[in-house]
Amino acid sequence: MRQLPLPLAVGASPARIVVGNANAGAVDAFAHAAEWPFRTAILMGPPRSGKSLLARWFVESGLGDAIDDADREDETALFHHWNRAQESGRPLLLVAGSATGEGARWQVNLPDLRSRLGAALTLAIGAPDEAMLADLIAVHAEQRGLVLGADAAAYLVRRLERSHLAVERLVGTIDRMSMARKQAPTMGLWRDALDEVGAGGAG
Repeated sequence: MRQLPLPLAVGASPARIVVGNANAGAVDAFAHAAEWPFRTAILMGPPRSGKSLLARWFVESGLGDAIDDADREDETALFHHWNRAQESGRPLLLVAGSATGEGARWQVNLPDLRSRLGAALTLAIGAPDEAMLADLIAVHAEQRGLVLGADAAAYLVRRLERSHLAVERLVGTIDRMSMARKQAPTMGLWRDALDEVGAGGAG
């Protein structure tokens, strides 16, 4: 499992970013930030896919500056941020909403800003494959102090929607059910949790 550590606390465990098929391209691109067009990149992806954590890791690793929720920023202020980045020569990572396809951009009304962002590199986080889903389940469970059975990941990933949000919801549901029933997670509990989050399958 490839991970990026962060000095943040989530429960009793430090926050970590699981690197897999969905985000490896973006993470690898961080190492070449100086080569980005105008040293600017836009990171997009679905909800709970780790965009903010990746941006924080980018900054804390000394690779450049980042603006989270850039698509919600005042456009004039964002334009000034872009200009300052050009003057300093420091790479700038802008985090925006869900990616809708390669080259997707948010709707920018300020012409000067629109033309600048049109030249930026787009980094898109996609859907996790089964291997990444298994790693995400393990990390979410560990951060909650939840001990899943040895066969849990193999059982769950075949029945779970391939999204970061689905993993978070499922592990949270398993944890809640386990505490409510005062029992360790078992296949019966896994199945009930899948049913509750709407991801139950045959078997």
